[in-house]
Amino acid sequence: MPHAYVIIFSMTILTAILANIVPAGTFDRITDADGNEVVVAGSYHLVEKVGCSIFDMFKSIQLGFVDSAQIIFFIVFAYAFVYVMIKNGTFDAVVGFILRRISNRIHLIIPVCMLCFGILGSTMGMFEETYGLLPVFISIAAVIGYDAIVGGSIIYLGVAIGFAAATINPFTIGIAQPIAGVPLFSGLGYRVFCFVIFMGIAIWYVMHYAKKVKKDPTKSYLHGIPLEMQEIGSKEELMSKSFTLTHKISCLIFVFTIIMLLVGTIQLKWYIDEIATLFIIMTIITGLISRFTPSEICEFFIEASKEMMYGALLVGISRSIPLIMENAYIIDTIVNWLANMLQAFHGAASAIGMLFVQNIINFFIPSGAGQALVTMPILAPVGEMVGVSRQVSVLAYQFGDGFSNIFWPTSVFMMCGIMRLPINKWYKFVTPLFGLLFIAEIVLLIVAMMIGY
Repeated sequence: MPHAYVIIFSMTILTAILANIVPAGTFDRITDADGNEVVVAGSYHLVEKVGCSIFDMFKSIQLGFVDSAQIIFFIVFAYAFVYVMIKNGTFDAVVGFILRRISNRIHLIIPVCMLCFGILGSTMGMFEETYGLLPVFISIAAVIGYDAIVGGSIIYLGVAIGFAAATINPFTIGIAQPIAGVPLFSGLGYRVFCFVIFMGIAIWYVMHYAKKVKKDPTKSYLHGIPLEMQEIGSKEELMSKSFTLTHKISCLIFVFTIIMLLVGTIQLKWYIDEIATLFIIMTIITGLISRFTPSEICEFFIEASKEMMYGALLVGISRSIPLIMENAYIIDTIVNWLANMLQAFHGAASAIGMLFVQNIINFFIPSGAGQALVTMPILAPVGEMVGVSRQVSVLAYQFGDGFSNIFWPTSVFMMCGIMRLPINKWYKFVTPLFGLLFIAEIVLLIVAMMIGY
């Protein structure tokens, strides 16, 4: 496989070519009662072609770094907090404590943690907040006999599946339903049922793979591939690790940080900047409690930044792709084409067609909220014309936006960068799961149509 940066740059070139072929167009936009800028259905019109020159293509990389700086530095600060707890031995001590207590049931870490992250994604819309934990869970999985794919999946798949199978996710359901003209958080019972189905499939799939790897390490898709991961000691070393007062206080700080993160995002409307600020403060507090000098804390911050830079830079490079499409005004054109295609279908076929359309659009608009603001004003009325209720249209948007985040390169490349996993190995692992989930999406949409959801 070529280097991940080479793959993304190749996609940037293809996007620039596409920007010169697809007609430029746009929808009119208005501000709704909640202050969201939404498109006006039926307002699509062509505009003067912008295209993308070779110079503009390279410029988009610089602009991508600038535009995604918020996420890039959030990743660094989130991991810095975790890194200080690694350096003071807290994570070693916690893992050792768990191994001593439930060594014969350690496999339960997979369903329990995936379900916890899934619930946080489904209810709070948590996703980016988990980035700093990925390297730690990958290392823990390796220690207890699994591979890096299992460790990464516990968090990545857990939170991504939960985010997609949203119950009261404010960033997807909370935006899409009011725009579609559906009462906010209505239809909750069926969405909870969908959440159980999807999380069950994902947990079963990861546990099946983990069991296979633990029984025979050569069955791992990563067998023979050297990976960079945080060293946290061998299983025997961890089990002999004592749980000191510093470790206990650090655990309390970690729990307090998670509680503050939940309170901040739910009650105080925090987002990336505020959460990053929380991590900065807690990094310093944890370092001082661990009796590290200010200079040592700074050194650990630099070390943490080095470890996360590969993935953080991928965020900036990946951002160049949607920027080219936005600047060339081709995204609305593609959305308009896909919406017009839907009108050829009726009934359940329309709902399935809408699912396909939302999956495709998610490649061009990876933001869940952004996709809702662009697609729901168009597809909700179109769906009604072809026999799909607005509630089902929201469900199709929810599925199409969320589950493809584990498959489309615009998300996968960044996550593989953070996890330091070869992209081809991730696709080998996740493609069958994505297929199973997609079949479940179709079945659940058909059931929704049948029950008059």
